Amino acid sequence: MIPRELIDTAEVPGGLPLKLYRRGNDYMITLERNELMSSRMSGSEAALGTMTCEHLGSRPAPRLLVGGYGMGFTLRAVLAKLGADATIVVAELVPKIIAWARGPMAALADGCLDDPRVEVVLGDVGAAIETASADYDAILLDVDNGPDGLTRQANDGLYTARGLASAKVALKSGGILAIWSAAPDPAFTRRLTQAGFDTEEVRVRARDNGKGPTHMIWFARRS
Repeated sequence: MIPRELIDTAEVPGGLPLKLYRRGNDYMITLERNELMSSRMSGSEAALGTMTCEHLGSRPAPRLLVGGYGMGFTLRAVLAKLGADATIVVAELVPKIIAWARGPMAALADGCLDDPRVEVVLGDVGAAIETASADYDAILLDVDNGPDGLTRQANDGLYTARGLASAKVALKSGGILAIWSAAPDPAFTRRLTQAGFDTEEVRVRARDNGKGPTHMIWFARRS
């Protein structure tokens, strides 16, 4: 077996450090003993981007907010679906995540951060949402592990009634709030409905070949 090599460690504001590992051509980002993401399992993250664009439909000059760059699978999926008039704002709390995308994982990133449609904001996506008002056609959240977070307690605020109310204000009429999770969460589904979103739950496989664990994506439309 090819040994796993530690590449770097990243400090997380208000949370435990993340570690980047490489095994052969594969990369993994871990929190303690939990593997948060892996280049081997990109299917559900890519589905978050592709399916959000499909739910959004055709809009002139769409503006999207992607919360959490991760390994860039969602961003690249969005870029593949949208035209030259789109703007995608990527909010990433951990600067080293972006540094890794431009450094050891540059081949995996495939230049997506340098696409002229992309704006990178180093900071909390929650702050970007709270300061917005009908600014976004879609908000895509792949933050922590979903509503039941692991990385940082402050991330939980995104999924509270107050956080969902802020997201609703930040969206344009008919806009989509899309949220990735490692597992279903019936209580969160009810919370989305109570917040006034028209909500759809979609189960997707972790791998792009349709295999691996099942993850959840919520598509919540603002009326």
